[in-house]
Amino acid sequence: MSVGKMTGVEESFQRAVELKKMVDRWQDSHTHCLWQLTSERRNPYTTLRMQNTVVQELALANKQLLRVRQAALHQLYEKEHQQYQQELNQLGKAFYVERL
Repeated sequence: MSVGKMTGVEESFQRAVELKKMVDRWQDSHTHCLWQLTSERRNPYTTLRMQNTVVQELALANKQLLRVRQAALHQLYEKEHQQYQQELNQLGKAFYVERL
């Protein structure tokens, strides 16, 4: 075999070894997750605690989503207001702004 073919074979072998390690890690993670699920199903207190945690996380996520949507809506209104002002300025008109 030539030197070029040897390096190609070695690179392929290295990729195969890395893929094998990755598959092994995935299988270990899957086994660990299955073990946790079965052990948590047996304990009703763990299930209740997890349900309470999920409810709390959903409530916080909903609050955060509401804030993000309100901020996006505010930005949209500001952008539309600026655009409307520019269009009026191009027509030679303007908003009445009371100065205090």
